[in-house]
Amino acid sequence: MLLYNADCLEVLKGLPPTTVDLVVTDPPYEITGTKGGGSINKVKHMVESMKQLRTAKIDKGYDFEAVNTELVRVMKNINIYIWCNKVQIIDYFNFYVNKLGCKYDILCWHKTNPLPAYNNKYLTDTEYCLYFRKGGYCNPAETEGNRYENAKTYYIAPLNVADKKLWNHPTIKPLDFTEKIIRNSSRKGETVLDPFMGSGTTGVACKNLGRNFIGIELSKEYFEIAEKRIETC
Repeated sequence: MLLYNADCLEVLKGLPPTTVDLVVTDPPYEITGTKGGGSINKVKHMVESMKQLRTAKIDKGYDFEAVNTELVRVMKNINIYIWCNKVQIIDYFNFYVNKLGCKYDILCWHKTNPLPAYNNKYLTDTEYCLYFRKGGYCNPAETEGNRYENAKTYYIAPLNVADKKLWNHPTIKPLDFTEKIIRNSSRKGETVLDPFMGSGTTGVACKNLGRNFIGIELSKEYFEIAEKRIETC
């Protein structure tokens, strides 16, 4: 396990080319609209959610072109899962599909308990995990467990409130889903990179599955949480 409390772009520039087998990451989203409308309680939920994102500094995106260019450089073959919201989908497809000619899948986390804000908009009940590959390994049929379930592109589960409270991160992703995509797209002993490590979910999954892990996190607070979580899992 290699963990860095640093700017991911600086660390990525220092990594040798073609050394990473898989990238699994949850970069900062671009939050463009916050007016869900509705009752006082609904608005209160939205305001609190946005406050958490701003406090964590994960509401205004990131240096898209520079970071993704470096990710492509350090991967042996393009093999990357990226969480995003719908605003960012076009940029990712332009970069990985139109520019680099990657194959793709769109995996979705459908939440059974999303924030109840839907005036003049649909519920924000789906998060997207985009998978791009060009020569990258992906074979759910060879993974352990229920192979049919492993091959599904949708995941239905509530917001993982317990994990949010336990690890104090507003956008923590489900561990079981993370383990699934790592099993599907890497082999034991291979190296998985997460340049936006957050609370360390990808690192925990790698440790559980016997993968090497490189994790990078800019926030000292979240880095220390991730470090402790991975060490004690």
